[in-house]
Amino acid sequence: MRGPHNIFRLIRTAATFERTGALRVVLEETNAPAPIRIAARVIGWPMKWLGLRGDPGMPPVTRALTALGPAYIKFGQLLSTRPDVVGEDLARQLAVLQDRLPPFPTEEAKATVEAELERPVNEVFSEFSDAVAAASIAQVHKARLADTGEEVAVKVLRPGIEKAFRKDIDAFYFAASVIEALSPASRRLRPSDVVAHFDGVVQGELDLRTEAAACSEFAANTANDEKFQVPEAKWEFSGRRVMTMDWAEGIALGDVEALRAAGHDLEALGEQVMRLFLSHALRDGYFHADMHQGNLKVAENGDIIAYDFGIMGRIDEYTRRVYAEILYGFIRRDYRRVAEVHFEAGYVPADRDVDEFAQALRSVGEPIFGADATAISMGRLLHHLFEVTERFGMETRTELILLQRTMVVVEGVARSLNPHINIWQVARPVVEEYIRHSIGPRAFARDLIRTVRVISRFGPQLPQMAEAALMRQSEPPAPTPGRRMPGAAVLLLLGAAMGAGGVWLLF
Repeated sequence: MRGPHNIFRLIRTAATFERTGALRVVLEETNAPAPIRIAARVIGWPMKWLGLRGDPGMPPVTRALTALGPAYIKFGQLLSTRPDVVGEDLARQLAVLQDRLPPFPTEEAKATVEAELERPVNEVFSEFSDAVAAASIAQVHKARLADTGEEVAVKVLRPGIEKAFRKDIDAFYFAASVIEALSPASRRLRPSDVVAHFDGVVQGELDLRTEAAACSEFAANTANDEKFQVPEAKWEFSGRRVMTMDWAEGIALGDVEALRAAGHDLEALGEQVMRLFLSHALRDGYFHADMHQGNLKVAENGDIIAYDFGIMGRIDEYTRRVYAEILYGFIRRDYRRVAEVHFEAGYVPADRDVDEFAQALRSVGEPIFGADATAISMGRLLHHLFEVTERFGMETRTELILLQRTMVVVEGVARSLNPHINIWQVARPVVEEYIRHSIGPRAFARDLIRTVRVISRFGPQLPQMAEAALMRQSEPPAPTPGRRMPGAAVLLLLGAAMGAGGVWLLF
């Protein structure tokens, strides 16, 4: 599926942008350099007749993305939260992609529900409305359970969405392979791995049983969070293509005027969104990775309500500590420590100079400290960061893609509520709290106890494991270099064989 036939798909993408007028809008709003403008028009204009027409009633960019398919729509959703990157006008156009796409017929949704639950719709729900929100992959109906009378939200996948998404993502794979072949410098960014990562994420989004499980886990993790709510998933009324959960009553976080009219504190809401994301990412290692305005509401009491758990992010404890140290270093303006953490984590090749890297980080961080958020161009900042990563040979870390992407989205949401928000001041108490609990003597003691517990479970096998390791160590070198167990591993096994005391000695 990822062969050269996808060339047509990519050509049609450019042609669709030209035909709908989106190409001109994107080039102007992003202030693209003259050579790129000329090249884009020269390539796009002759192929214009191949482009999809789309819905003439939509703004140009929204029209192009919706015509091209769900993967393109997902990309547009991300950009809609960044008016500082794409411009205010384009951001307003893209905001339509969040939850106001054309719905598919209610009768088709009911047919899907009946097929999944193997029961007639009127037997399960006493009320079942037309779509109240329609997004790229699914749409939502408001319903009432026949048994209990509870109001619920019923999410139903779009018909044929699996096939449509597969077509888009195959074209992305092909594009990534072409980029890597034509531009060796791009390989450090690992475009194929990036596409594969998002492919896996969205494949999970296409199975609503996975989303129900994510909702349940996220609710358990955040049960004690102040000013935050997660609706409860209704397992008995959910399946692969249908998910039922509590109805979330509130004002959409993107409706700033309605929030202001209702008396909500917009500055406090902006800070709360940022703090919640950082707390979930650092404390739990499990966070909502699609926190745009279309997936958040504000309850009457001021609580933020999250829903749509199709894309969730997970990071391990080690990565959380690295991320926290990097954030904390930037907050304290300790660029030397930020640089050291990058080297310690292997994010920067060991043959580069740590002092030069620290200096480059300072050139990124210093201009944004003390500056009003409205004076910071995220476009210029991202361009500068890209130059730094290229200069020091940093590769894309696929395990951090969702974290980085969500950070960008959440900052955009927070700035839409409070354009003057200082993300460093908001982030500082959350990061400091995590540092106190996760880095230092107490954290070291907890890690050591966990290590001893793991080793103790293998107690009866440790003598044989140590003997096997020593025998392999004494064997002649294998034909392929690097296949022998390193001496450090043998020492670790020997220390493990001695039990907890051995572990203490190794440390």
